[in-house]
Amino acid sequence: MKLYSFFRSGTSHRLRIALNLKGLTPDYLPVDLRVDEQAEAPFKRINPQGLVPALTLDNGETLIQSPAIIEWLEERYPTPALLPADPEARAHVRALAAIVGCDVHPINNRRILQTLRQQFGADEAAINAWCATWITAGFDAIEALLAQDDTRGSFCFGKAPGLADVYLIPQVESARRFGVNLARWPLISAVDAACSALPAFAQATPLAQPDAPQ
Repeated sequence: MKLYSFFRSGTSHRLRIALNLKGLTPDYLPVDLRVDEQAEAPFKRINPQGLVPALTLDNGETLIQSPAIIEWLEERYPTPALLPADPEARAHVRALAAIVGCDVHPINNRRILQTLRQQFGADEAAINAWCATWITAGFDAIEALLAQDDTRGSFCFGKAPGLADVYLIPQVESARRFGVNLARWPLISAVDAACSALPAFAQATPLAQPDAPQ
């Protein structure tokens, strides 16, 4: 398999974690978003949407959109599971993931921030304030949901890392990058610490990638 990724992309980060948890090590092919390589013809032949990540399988088929790829991973490589067996528990975990994947990340991603800069004249202070607004809203909700679950262990759900952690930890990394003070969310911070101690998460961090600045 071939993974088209950018070291600082939150969606690429979450897919790297999922791949690591599944014990998969595809070839890493960097796509440099800093110079808009994702918008050039060679990559758009791989992913017409011009976004990372993309995962090309051994049969030549390419999967796009991190939620779809992670669902495929869960179906194709079911062990270790990223979702619990109980339907209500699965819905809960998916909801935690969706807070990040649907409500926080999409309005804080590079395309949105570039539009704010270029079309609306936002400076970096305004960009950071914009990102902090939506991160805070999402993290407040996640923190409350974690607090309500008195049966969980060190992770977002249960005793092992799963889909919610796969989504949360890259957003924590993004929060740090945008100067958001994580002290407001002690439970999220504890989950981040537990995940960071695991090789699957440590090896997926932006600065651990071959295209990261040295």
